Amino acid sequence: MKETRIIMGMPITIEIIDSSAPQSVFDEVFAYFTYVDETFSIFKSTSEITVINEGRLLPAQYSQDMQTVFQLCEETKKDTHGFFDIMTSRGIYDPSGVVKGWSIAHAADMLAKKGYDNFYVEAGGDIQVCRNDVSLPPWKAGIRNPFNIHENIAVLGLWHEAIATSGTYIRGQHIYNPFSPGDELQEIVSLSVIGKNIYDADRFATGAFAMQHDGIGFIEQLDDFEGYSIDACGIATKTSGFDQYITT
Repeated sequence: MKETRIIMGMPITIEIIDSSAPQSVFDEVFAYFTYVDETFSIFKSTSEITVINEGRLLPAQYSQDMQTVFQLCEETKKDTHGFFDIMTSRGIYDPSGVVKGWSIAHAADMLAKKGYDNFYVEAGGDIQVCRNDVSLPPWKAGIRNPFNIHENIAVLGLWHEAIATSGTYIRGQHIYNPFSPGDELQEIVSLSVIGKNIYDADRFATGAFAMQHDGIGFIEQLDDFEGYSIDACGIATKTSGFDQYITT
């Protein structure tokens, strides 16, 4: 069973390889994504993050999930040597670089706890998969050509991994370098990261993209992560273990 809904301003898709999966499972997971959107969207006037940015909520009054996300954002800032920072050039908090991967990971965990072991969850191109049935092929995920989004430049086979991509070819200049916030990021147009958990893959993809040419080297140095970057000239650079995931 497979279903897609537009939530958080993007298509979110859930597929479960189990004919007995009831509609209520999909409704529950999509309801969770709706809650995340209503809590963390900087574009919603009633969201908790908007109330925080307007100075109408003190840290001691933050919800538990908000406190958790702020803590994860601070950890990510340290892990990326300051290249991930939710304080934007506009002077507001925008935790979306952590929230998307964090929420996909939670949604996948919801499905796993219900006993499903062959599924994928995708939100805006970031994917967490689970495939325990070895009689089936791995899930396939494509890396888009940033110069022709209707074409894949690589197809990956994933069993229990996640992939996240940061770039400017669809959403424009929505990521910034905290050390030079006024400069557009033009050296790298796409950077994909594979990891065991979509939360980590997503946050590291965002931080690495802000590093531009240095980003793929940052991913290379991380344990259990692989990356693939494409620069403005169309030249691709991949980490040393990336090819193990390439399939046809």
